[in-house]
Amino acid sequence: MIKLQHKLLTIGLLTIALVGCKTYKNLEGDNNKKPNILFIMSDDHTTNAISAYGSRLANIAPTPNIDRLASEGVLMDNVFCTNSICTPSRAVIMTGEYSQNNGVKTLDDDFDKERENIAKILQKSGYQTAMIGKWHLHTEPTGFDYYNVLPGQGKYNNPLLKEKGKPWKDHNKGGEKYEGYVTDVITDQTIDWMDNSDKEKPFFLMSHHKAPHGLWEFAQRHAELFKDVDIPEPESLYTNENHGPIHGEKYGSSISSRNPGRNMLAQVTSEKWPTGPINVSGMSDKEKVSATYQKYLKDYLRTVAAIDENVGRILDYLDENGLTENTIVIYTSDQGQFLGEHDYFDKRWMYEESLRMPFVMRYPKEIKPKQRNSDMTLNVDFAPTFLDYAGVEKVPSYMQGKSFRGNLIGNTTEDWRTSMYYRYWMHMAHHYNPAHYGIRTEDYKLIFFYGLQLDSTNNSLKENYYNTPTEPYWELYDLKNDPKEMNNIYEDPKYIDIVKQLKEELLKLKEDVGDTDEIYPELMKVREKYWD
Repeated sequence: MIKLQHKLLTIGLLTIALVGCKTYKNLEGDNNKKPNILFIMSDDHTTNAISAYGSRLANIAPTPNIDRLASEGVLMDNVFCTNSICTPSRAVIMTGEYSQNNGVKTLDDDFDKERENIAKILQKSGYQTAMIGKWHLHTEPTGFDYYNVLPGQGKYNNPLLKEKGKPWKDHNKGGEKYEGYVTDVITDQTIDWMDNSDKEKPFFLMSHHKAPHGLWEFAQRHAELFKDVDIPEPESLYTNENHGPIHGEKYGSSISSRNPGRNMLAQVTSEKWPTGPINVSGMSDKEKVSATYQKYLKDYLRTVAAIDENVGRILDYLDENGLTENTIVIYTSDQGQFLGEHDYFDKRWMYEESLRMPFVMRYPKEIKPKQRNSDMTLNVDFAPTFLDYAGVEKVPSYMQGKSFRGNLIGNTTEDWRTSMYYRYWMHMAHHYNPAHYGIRTEDYKLIFFYGLQLDSTNNSLKENYYNTPTEPYWELYDLKNDPKEMNNIYEDPKYIDIVKQLKEELLKLKEDVGDTDEIYPELMKVREKYWD
């Protein structure tokens, strides 16, 4: 019913628009017109919860509208974030720079609103720009002709939105109340902005969803979704003999009670759980884990269902308003999310479920339907790619990524990257993940958990146990033979030469991206002891 009402409203608005002398349809025949860029991004939406990627959940929880973008355009298999946490990933996307260069390494860092960003450059290049939904970069958005954004994390129901032209003040507070479910509201505002935009100019529109970020409050229309369904479990929910860190019980938020500091079992059995607690009394330990997993996954996937519906609303709007042919539509997430794999929830780790970003894109003028791309691409590449499509000839020298426009039509350059650098800075903060950096190649992943709290801007973190170093250690995974990262082979003598090569390449990558360790004497001491 909601979708039908929105569609009727959209048709009515289109009828009104046709009375005018100029509509979107009049412009679509102009092949020289710069493309619109519609960048839809969710928060913590893993590839495993998008059916086009073919995971264990594909048949249980299909996402037909997001899949439509893949079938009418391209699905990218190997898009990765350089720092798997919300605020830093968004800063990378806005600037085309790694965290250590754009100044946003942790959730506590403020984005410098005076610095150049992708919206400012496109604005100067003739684009009208807008940001709607989850901003999460602390300072007031700049470079946007219009914004209407959630304060902080925002609320799932009857959210507040902070609109341009009104006092900004505290980024976590303020805003006007909007009745309804947040995913619907953000889409309403997105469509309203497109309706009222200048039809003579191309647009760059960032439509960013809160969902499926915790605590996974679903729309009431989805309360019965998956009610009688058994969500498939990953094998690694129970079995992780040789995965992950030494003393693993202390690290990473768990589904089970493995980590006493933060686990899903304690949360979903609490009366404070927003969608209602579950009762696990009388269950065995394994039954408790299974019941907890089912609760978590169903709440998470219900929030995803609303996103998919609303992606469908936007695609319908583009069709009905003659915008489809000349609009680049991207759907992605700021990073991945664990859905019980290795007994984890949350993100942060350099493991695949957290590192990998979904990325589907449609641009009928240039990209043929049903394409699939496996080139190693990073969130640092997004900004240069946007500039390429917008016809901006000179990419700023500070941007560290590369446009992947050519890759999407089969023109991958011979020097395209075959390895990537990752760094997570927030040592033991919130979800008990040791600070680490590493390298991922096509076949291997080597991670160095150096275990130090460096460059925190949050004094409370410095003053408590987060500042306590953890024992450094290494992990190595053979991704070709062990894609689910079940077997840490760092100590296996058969891989001595591989380890040596990866360490050399890791140091080169660190130098290339401007993140060498020499500025941290305490880190250099750790390296001296644990590097070889």
